[in-house]
Amino acid sequence: MVRVITYGTFDLLHYGHINLLRRAKEQGDYLIVVLSTDEFNWNMKQKKCYFPYEQRKQLLEAIRYVDLVIPENNWEQKRSDVHEYHVDKFVMGDDWKGKFDFLEEEGVEVVYLPRTPEISTTAIKKDLAEKDKK
Repeated sequence: MVRVITYGTFDLLHYGHINLLRRAKEQGDYLIVVLSTDEFNWNMKQKKCYFPYEQRKQLLEAIRYVDLVIPENNWEQKRSDVHEYHVDKFVMGDDWKGKFDFLEEEGVEVVYLPRTPEISTTAIKKDLAEKDKK
């Protein structure tokens, strides 16, 4: 069994997220999604989520490509996660290209997948803010 892991906030879930999760699952047999907690998002990324962690987790768990959702509490946990969950492949969007290559030292294949170009949570938030101004 090939175990795949990916990380993200997955707020305002959209078809770009679904595309990423589908393509990540195609990399193996079992997909683990490490979901940023509200505290991690705020304290480390300065991001405020629309949906709280538990609701984002429920949404991810309902997606057929996702086998397990676990919390992301800090940047450093990636090394321990790949060992604890016996991960074979680490998958992220290509906007992170090169940032996680150090995991190859842990015996994990690192794969960067192209993002869905026309959609992002940031773009959705921007569009909604512009609509509110009208």
